[in-house]
This record gives sequence, C-alpha cells and structure tokens, in this order.
Amino acid sequence: MALNDTGVYKLNDGGWGFRYTISVDNRRKDVKRVRDANGNPMRTKRAAILARAEAIRNDETHSPKTKPVSRKTVKDVYAEFCENGRADRAYQTKRKQDSIWENHLCAKFGKKYVSEITPAAVMDYLSELYYVEGFSYQYTESFLKMFYLIFGQAYSRNYLSVDAYNKLCVNKDTKIRMPKMKTEDDTAIVSFTRQELVLLDEYFKGTNAETAYLLGRYCGLRINECFGLKWSNVDLETGIITIDRQMQYQDGLIKLVAPKTRNSKRVIYLCDFLKDYLEKKLVQRAADEKEFSALRQQNRRMIEDIDGKMIPSTDLVNCLSNGRIQTVNSMKYPTREIKANLHITFKYHYLRHTYGTLMAEMNTPAHLLCKQMGHSNIHITQRYYIAVSPSGVEVLRVNLNQL
Repeated sequence: MALNDTGVYKLNDGGWGFRYTISVDNRRKDVKRVRDANGNPMRTKRAAILARAEAIRNDETHSPKTKPVSRKTVKDVYAEFCENGRADRAYQTKRKQDSIWENHLCAKFGKKYVSEITPAAVMDYLSELYYVEGFSYQYTESFLKMFYLIFGQAYSRNYLSVDAYNKLCVNKDTKIRMPKMKTEDDTAIVSFTRQELVLLDEYFKGTNAETAYLLGRYCGLRINECFGLKWSNVDLETGIITIDRQMQYQDGLIKLVAPKTRNSKRVIYLCDFLKDYLEKKLVQRAADEKEFSALRQQNRRMIEDIDGKMIPSTDLVNCLSNGRIQTVNSMKYPTREIKANLHITFKYHYLRHTYGTLMAEMNTPAHLLCKQMGHSNIHITQRYYIAVSPSGVEVLRVNLNQL
C-alpha cells in the first residue's frame, strides 16, 4: 500500500524533509524538520514519511487536550469578522466583500455550520459559478478569497479544528482551489499598437480628457490614481510625481483615500514630453485663476482629502479651466466615441498595459518597472516581458530575417 506523502518534500542537497501543523493549547503550531527523531538526515522519501508520522504521533501524545470546538454558522463567523476583523481594510474592499456575501454566499452557506463544510462542497460551488453561471475567472477568484477569509476567521476563534482547517486551507491535496481555467478565457495583457496610439493621441489632443490620457499613456497610472493626483504631488523641477492617494466614491461622495496597497505609493519619473506638457498646463492654470476667478469659485467642489481635511477641486491636476472637477466617469464618453469612430476597444487600464509592455520591450530593468507601476510582486511585472504584443512580433520578424 502506498504511503501518504503529504507534507514531505525534497531538499536541494538530495535529502528529504517534512512539515505538518497541529493544535497546541488552541493555537496553531507549524512544524518543519529535516532530521528524524534521532537527529539523522533523511536520505529517502520513505524515511521522511515514516519520520513525519512518528513526529505527529509524539506531538499528539504529549500535547494537552484542546478545548472543544464551538459550533458557529458561517453567518455568525462573517458577522464577527465584519465587527472585529477588518478595521484595516479599504472601503472598496469592504463593499466588495459585503456584495459577495449578501448577493451570493449568505443564501448558500449562511445557515450552515462552518465546521461541517467540506472542501468538495466549496470547490463544487466555485465550479458552478465559473462553468455554469458564467462568472469570470477573476470574479470567481474573489469567492475563493472570501472562503479563505471566513475559514481563517473561524480557525482563529476555535470554531474549526486544526484538522478541518488543514483540509480546507493548508494540505495541498485537499485544500480549496480554483477550477481549471477555461481555454477560451483571455487573461493576456491588452495593449495598443503604435498605430492605435497615433490615433488615440490625435483624438485626445485638446480635449478635456487629454491630461488624464497622457498620465495613463506615459506614466501607467491606474484611473483612480490619475484623477486623485494633486498639483502638490507634481515636482516639475525634478521631473517626478508622487502617488500617495487615489480618488474614490464612498457613499456617493468623492474622496481622496490611500492607495489599496503599500506598493502603490511610489515616485514616478516623467518623460520630457509629459514634463513639458504639465509645465504648460501649470502656466495655463495660473492664467485661468485670474481669468475665470469667479467662475472657478462657483464651480469648484470641496472634497475630503486623505487626512480628513477639505480641499477644493481646483487642487487636482485633472480639473477644468472653469473649476469643474473631473472624475473616473469622465472617461466614459471618450470610451464610447473611440469605439464608434476609431473602432478601437478603449479602456483606460489598457493604457497602463501599453505603458508596461512598451517599457518591457525597451528592456527596462524589471525591478525598476515594478517600482514605477506599483506592483506588489515582481512576477506581476514580468508578465509584460513575456506578453506577445504586435510591436514585439515585428521585432521577432526582423530578427528572423537576420538568421
């Protein structure tokens, strides 16, 4: 009979190690060893399997008995999480979690005891969402994250035994995971061709959305970062902009809030073209303050800044000459116009993809591009280096003809 090799792994030197998790005094204890009970290296996989089993038996024998696991429904666990466990979460994150819970998970799992939910039940549900209901892969992944959140909350409050938690969230053979991605799902990076950029440059030139477009094209900003950019964060003398806030709608109000992740706070270097453009816009802003003083006073809106203070909309880079604020919704009209007249599928985020792709094609060091784009993981940045773009294919063809 084959031995259970869960938790066993091979070392770089050819030896073997093992890991496991147990509960001690209602606390999770992670154990990782590369030697057996006698202190000897484990030379074979079989030796590691047997040593792991012996170590678990010894730990269970000598560990004090844990308190019985309390029975709680999934609804109870989520309510506790909302009350005590997510004070540090961003506003939009809370809204997304509540939406998934209220519209989907509550009806399906709310009344069930969290300790009675099996990995199979969760994965069957995710498969139904993805294959039958037709939800996107990325949206279905949000449900998976919610389950991990709920099970983690339940385990931390002793509503799940260590064995149940390990089956659901730890053991590689049993833990809940995403369904296999459908072959037709398009997860590729979408970027504009050089020819499309020429058309887009011409379309946006002189329009109210030109500044926002150029910040996406030449800085790779996310749309919320773009419209949350203040003039005080633009240093034209050194040619840099500082991203430390973003625009969001919260309860119907426009606010400037912290970026979602720590890495999103970053310094971005400006190209000469954009630097010159912003210098001219700053001069024009000074002229507008004199020419349209009364109109700007009338049209400006007071919005809450990241520190809770109220600031005028005229402090934002993306503000019209008459003082009217521009928001993420300002890109809806250009998106429709570009589709209808230029036959280009335009999304503001594609400008970010294009920026990353072109910078990668020009062999920008990956660690520098990672910082410029505000990625939390360099593996996300590296996707731009392996993306197959039209301009990249042209370079490939030139190289092929030189063989």
